[in-house]
Amino acid sequence: MTQKTTNASQLSGDKNMFEKIPVKVYDDPIDASAAVAQEIAGLIREKDSKGGKCVLGLATGSTPTKVYAELVRLHREEGLSFKNVVTFNLDEYYPITPDSLQSYVRFMNEHLFDHIDIPAANIHIPDGTLPAEEVAAYCVEYENKIASYGGLDLQILGIGRTGHIGFNEPGSTITSKTRLITLDHVTKVDAASDFFGEENVPRKAITMGVGTIMEASRIILMAWGEGKASIIKRAVEGEPSHEVPATFLQNHPNVLAVLDTAAGDELVRIGQPWMVSDCTWTAELQRKAVINLCAKVDKPILKLTDRDYNDNGLSDLVANFGPAYDINIRIFNELQHTITGWPGGKPHVDDSHRPERAEPAKKRVLIFSPHPDDDVISMGGTLIRLHDQGHEVHVAYQTSGNIAVFDDDVIRFADFVSDYHQSFGFVKENADRMFEQVVTQIRDKGPGETDSKEVQNIKGLIRRGEAKAACRYIGLPEEHIHFLDMPFYETGLVKKKPLGEEDVNIIVDLITKIKPHQIYAAGDLSDPHGTHRVCLDAIFRALNILKKESWMKDCWVWLYRGAWQEWDIHQIEMAVPLSPGELLKKRRAIFKHQSQKDRPLFPGADSREFWQRAEQRNRETAHEYDRLGLPEYEAIEAFKRYFY
Repeated sequence: MTQKTTNASQLSGDKNMFEKIPVKVYDDPIDASAAVAQEIAGLIREKDSKGGKCVLGLATGSTPTKVYAELVRLHREEGLSFKNVVTFNLDEYYPITPDSLQSYVRFMNEHLFDHIDIPAANIHIPDGTLPAEEVAAYCVEYENKIASYGGLDLQILGIGRTGHIGFNEPGSTITSKTRLITLDHVTKVDAASDFFGEENVPRKAITMGVGTIMEASRIILMAWGEGKASIIKRAVEGEPSHEVPATFLQNHPNVLAVLDTAAGDELVRIGQPWMVSDCTWTAELQRKAVINLCAKVDKPILKLTDRDYNDNGLSDLVANFGPAYDINIRIFNELQHTITGWPGGKPHVDDSHRPERAEPAKKRVLIFSPHPDDDVISMGGTLIRLHDQGHEVHVAYQTSGNIAVFDDDVIRFADFVSDYHQSFGFVKENADRMFEQVVTQIRDKGPGETDSKEVQNIKGLIRRGEAKAACRYIGLPEEHIHFLDMPFYETGLVKKKPLGEEDVNIIVDLITKIKPHQIYAAGDLSDPHGTHRVCLDAIFRALNILKKESWMKDCWVWLYRGAWQEWDIHQIEMAVPLSPGELLKKRRAIFKHQSQKDRPLFPGADSREFWQRAEQRNRETAHEYDRLGLPEYEAIEAFKRYFY
């Protein structure tokens, strides 16, 4: 192990009996990324003050982008120079050209190198263009080049769902060096969105080895979002294993895991803080503890005993709020009061123990859907019930969703338009010309290349038509369907533009026009492409602008999930049960989105169709309520209230 002087201002993490890697948890990725960038900047300045080079190991992917953005800001606004910095990137797809959209050369240039003063000769990224017979020798030379600078001062890492660091897939050893590897199927699935289909993802990659990474003087492992929570738990709290290469980091003397709260959610310190130290027993934490206890001892709430609490680390809860009987009754009642068949509020009843207000009896409801199908996938049953119970329901589709349509669907629709014109005797020259143009553009497009404006427009129209069909099936009038086409999304690429003022103003204008009593928004932040997160941020910013308006005092905001992940039971504040018939009607509404049927273009980590995912989540939520001793339903859609 190469020993070097470490930066005196480096981040320090906490560690407890469950964690084998020090961990630092931040509220959000922005603060976490800024802290990592500050450590990097401190190391650069320290090395420069001593006349030395600062050797950085860099990562790609969505995780480090905010770190790079902060480093660029520090360069532009605070004069941080990178002239003494030497960089070595972890990996690169193979084969791939540097100018490809998915190339890590292009990624690093766009996110960092083009915006700072680092000498080009100091940048090292594995070469994805080499002939196969030259790769092995090149990998040896890459190792030698790192060693010639005295090794890496600091290596930053993300983590994949398989636990890979770099492209060191399961099966990699702790002594592995830079080499050509074959990508795991899960890794290829996760990369499919960047390449517009799994079939376009390269089968191989060049990566630094685990052993190369372990020789760095300092390692920072970063992870954001709920989707990384389970693998972070294994990496930080599990046993070292080649099945999860990130667990090898437990053997490094100077490593830190930097997480946001969502990524750390399954760690004992966050998920079960009472097992680590004294904690503040908020109402939500008490619900969480009781629900966890029920799962652990396999009992419904009302059967828990003092001994169950005491034997499972919850004696403090009993001591402060017990006996068990009192805790059980209170938590049972709290959960029971979340259940309602009237998501818009049941009129003319006592609503003191109901999640929604009784009045006004007929509400104006605005449902925001990030993509043109999230509304029916995630809350289709509730949407149907709101309409059937007489509320004025509006649906706003925030983005066109045009990148999630297969090319052959575009050709099919363009062909239909041409045949339609011929069948009804309309002038068809323009339709024929468009059909030929579209076929040529799609044929000449390389894997992962951006669609032409014409193709993007047709894909958007396909998604729009499907959304209208679903709304018509539910019974919504045309004037209650709003297509916002927020500009941040319209790049034709998986990578989007930053959220802008124009995007937020679109949301502000619609809310102002409708003046809703209820807003539903997607709080499903596990969306692997980030669109849900950006769309929710736009809504939050709009609410902040409008919150002083008098009519906003009557507006409640409910967050739904469902496409990627569901609320945990202790988080749910409104649970809407669905009958078998309502679940079937929801499924049929989802089926109207034919371009996403059978095989969505971007399935994420779950290869099942969206209706299958949604039904399983809804049924699992109902099963959890039943297991806790509450009424048994076919399915339940869940919501959490947001206070602005």
